[in-house]
Amino acid sequence: MDFELARRNMVDNQVRTNRVTDPLVISALRAVPREVFVPAPQKGVAYLDDDLSVGSGRFLMEPMILARLLQLAEVQTHDAVLDVGCATGYSTAVLGKMASSVVALEEDPGLVNWATETLLGLGIDNAVVVEGALAEGLPAQGPYDVIFVNGALPRVPDVLRNQLAEGGRLVAVVQGEKGVGHATLVTRRGGAFGHRTEFDASIKMLPGFSRDPAFVF
Repeated sequence: MDFELARRNMVDNQVRTNRVTDPLVISALRAVPREVFVPAPQKGVAYLDDDLSVGSGRFLMEPMILARLLQLAEVQTHDAVLDVGCATGYSTAVLGKMASSVVALEEDPGLVNWATETLLGLGIDNAVVVEGALAEGLPAQGPYDVIFVNGALPRVPDVLRNQLAEGGRLVAVVQGEKGVGHATLVTRRGGAFGHRTEFDASIKMLPGFSRDPAFVF
C-alpha cells in the first residue's frame, strides 16, 4: 500500500474539505505516518475517516475531528502542550510537529511504551510520554499554552482547566447525557475562564472522567 499517497488523500479529502485551513495543522498531518500508530492488522485502514481501535478499549480519533480540534486550539510554534490520553502517540507526534514541546499523558502502561518507542523511532525529540491518571492532568509540568484532550468527556474538570497558562486554550469534545458531543474551547484570560462550542463531534469517551458537576458547561 502506498501510505504516502493515502496520507495525502486523507489531508486533501477528509481534512481540507472540512474547513481546516490552518497551514500548521495541514503540514503536521502530512508529515506524520499514521500507519505506525495502529496495530499491524489495522495498517491498511489507517487513513479511513473513522476512529481506529488500538486495543485496551482505546482509539485514535477520526482525522477530520482531530484536525478541526487542533485548528480550534490555535496551536503556535512556541506553545507548550499537554496531550491528555495520547494512546499510541499519534496526536502527540502531530502536536510535536506544530508546537515547541509536548507532554503526553497516558494511563495504560502498554500504550505508554508503544507511544514512547514510536515517537523515538520517528525522531520526535520535543515530546515525552508520562504515565498517570488522565483526569488529573500533569500540573507538575504546567502550566500549558494548550491542553488537547484525546476523547470525549462528560465535562471539563477544574483540575484540567486550572493547568492552563494565561492566554491558554483547552480543546475537548464534551458529551451531554443524550450522547451528543460538542467540540469545546476553554480559554484562560485575566484569571477568568471562557468557553464556546464550535461544532458537533462524535468520538469515543476517555476513561476515568466523572459526571460529578464540579464544573459543567
